[in-house]
Amino acid sequence: QVRLVESGGGSVQAGGSLRLSCAASGDTASSRCMGWFRQAPGKEREGVARIYTGDRSTYYADSVKGRFTVSRDNAKNTMLLQMNSLDPEDTAMYYCAATRPLPLWLADSCSNRAPYEYSYWGQGTQVTVSS
Repeated sequence: QVRLVESGGGSVQAGGSLRLSCAASGDTASSRCMGWFRQAPGKEREGVARIYTGDRSTYYADSVKGRFTVSRDNAKNTMLLQMNSLDPEDTAMYYCAATRPLPLWLADSCSNRAPYEYSYWGQGTQVTVSS
């Protein structure tokens, strides 16, 4: 079992930056996919950035490449999402998620796992970008 709690959302003007944090508790030792997803009103939930905790491989949606950076502080059991050059299109509820434990040979599967393949979710944090 893993419990996830997000923080760091807020309102910012276009071009600004925010950093989201996802604090994990419970079984934090096992390697697994962790990811940031977002959902805007009337749209499907989409994967934004993912990381395999075993080797810290990272994967990004095309829409955020070069602007967002996902990282993990293993000592603090925290996943971070640094968001730069924010655009109004980035406005959404952002969720932190984690899969069940996965072996290293499945690390690359973190790049495209659908939301239903993530077993643990945080409550979400709102990001609003104004033009």
